[in-house]
Amino acid sequence: MASLKALKGRIDSVKSTQKITKAMQMVAAAKLKRAQNAAEAGRPYAERLEKVVASLASKVTISSTTPKLLSGTGKDQVHLFVVATSDKGLAGAFNANIARLARRRADALIKQGKTVKFYCIGKKGRAVLNRLYPGQIVKSVEPGDLGKLSFADAHAWAEDLVERFDAGEFDVAHLFYSHFQSVLVQDPTQQQIIPVKVPEDATAPQGTAAIEYEPDEEGILADLLPRNVAVQIFRAMRENAASEQGSKMTAMDNATRNAGDLIKRLNIEYNRKRQAAITTELVEIISGAEAL
Repeated sequence: MASLKALKGRIDSVKSTQKITKAMQMVAAAKLKRAQNAAEAGRPYAERLEKVVASLASKVTISSTTPKLLSGTGKDQVHLFVVATSDKGLAGAFNANIARLARRRADALIKQGKTVKFYCIGKKGRAVLNRLYPGQIVKSVEPGDLGKLSFADAHAWAEDLVERFDAGEFDVAHLFYSHFQSVLVQDPTQQQIIPVKVPEDATAPQGTAAIEYEPDEEGILADLLPRNVAVQIFRAMRENAASEQGSKMTAMDNATRNAGDLIKRLNIEYNRKRQAAITTELVEIISGAEAL
């Protein structure tokens, strides 16, 4: 049985932890608003660019002059999973959900006889995948504070991916991140970024106007496709920044509530033991007085 002094020390310790989790919740709430605004502001541009690329791609006949980012390698044997997580924990299931989705898709491809490699953006995703797929991580980068990443960071990673693709290191690249919906809902998402995936409805006519491209569609795509890879990665990192803060805010709120519940239980136990000790002392005093 714990002594009164030990119980008092534990109550003080939990109270200190509760203050920390409450402060972390407030910090996450402050960062969430900025991160959410940034994610929502970047969505229209990324989605529109993706549609423009898909529309142009649907008008191109695959040939020897077609950009490789559109035509692909002609195979789908080697898949590269770009798994974007964070460097920090204490964010609930944010990192675990992204890694879990990548793991499920990887296992499905491996069962089909495919080769899966990983390009990790974030230490938390690397820690999980390195344990499950040793030797399959081709590169790992540490993004630091997701809310402070710039387009230049995403552009550098995109250039690295395109160079690896041109070198024949993989056939298809998939991007894994968490799509922010609300504080309570962050949806792990998979998106094919290399080669560009043309939706089935992209060939549908968008209007009756005749459009002439200068230069031609292939020339425009040669410039747009690498940029599209960078834009989609940057969008994913902004979504991750908002998702991380939303998940962290929820996790710290739950931790604060749990600490409060634990303090209540410990106080009840402390009061019971204190009352029992007082009762025992009174019984001893009365017994001594009667003996006299």
